[in-house]
Amino acid sequence: MGKILVVNYSQTGQLNEIIDQFLSPFDPASIERLLIFPDKPFVFPWTSDEFFDKMPECVLEEPIALKPYQFGSDRYDLIVIGYQPWFLSPSLPVTTLLQDPQFQARMSGTPVVTLIAGRNMWLNSQESVKKYIKDAGGKLVGNIPFMDRTSNLVSAVTILHWMLTGRKDKKWGVLPFPGVSKEDIQSGALFGGIIKNAWVKGDYAGLQNDVLATGLIAIPTDILFIEQRAKKLFRIWAGLIKKKGTTPAKRKRLVGFFKYYLLVALFMVAPMLLLVYNLLIAPFTGNTIKKKKEYFCGVEIK
Repeated sequence: MGKILVVNYSQTGQLNEIIDQFLSPFDPASIERLLIFPDKPFVFPWTSDEFFDKMPECVLEEPIALKPYQFGSDRYDLIVIGYQPWFLSPSLPVTTLLQDPQFQARMSGTPVVTLIAGRNMWLNSQESVKKYIKDAGGKLVGNIPFMDRTSNLVSAVTILHWMLTGRKDKKWGVLPFPGVSKEDIQSGALFGGIIKNAWVKGDYAGLQNDVLATGLIAIPTDILFIEQRAKKLFRIWAGLIKKKGTTPAKRKRLVGFFKYYLLVALFMVAPMLLLVYNLLIAPFTGNTIKKKKEYFCGVEIK
């Protein structure tokens, strides 16, 4: 029987729930489950300062120290990587894993499927992950993003509530539950069945088309618009903080400026830009938008 490596980091446990559902169609004997952990655990719930302080290294994709881990085999028939986007980049533990020569050696010549759990923005982070997989000689054959389907501003409020309090409940008793919905978490089993069928056949051609045929994966136009612009700004901020934040006090001050910049951009600037974009630009660029969405929903890399 073939062997599948399933590896991920989950801070809140949400991604673990998704992966548990995803693996339910598989024979447990075929699965090697590997959870990775930072050597110095991230606090949860976050404090505001601690959360935003992770931005520069995350955006610049600098590795961190992880607790020791071992692989049970030198080769696998399939590798499944689960991760969360942080600041439009892969989370720090997963970025570190993807830079590990031992893991890269196991990706070489191996089909890879990625599972993403996040708020709503995953396009830039997946581009980074695609590149790591390609550079290691792996072949990305499937990608399944599990996202919060509420509006951008509402999900921003609810996810901050969850991150900063540790409570996955309705803020003010009115807003939706934060994170990926129970229905979408449970849909992991559907996707697991699709991946299992391809794995049993040893044929991954057209797998991503089968994933997309479920109709459960879509990229809102406003998310596409924001992601195409925000990562460049994040890199500028990350470089500035790393260059000028030469003491703890200076770094804290610059990170604070970034935090307030991001909140203003998210809740004030972005809605106005999106209004103009949807009224004056989007109606005339429909084909371009469609092609970009098709690219990001796929598994190829430019």
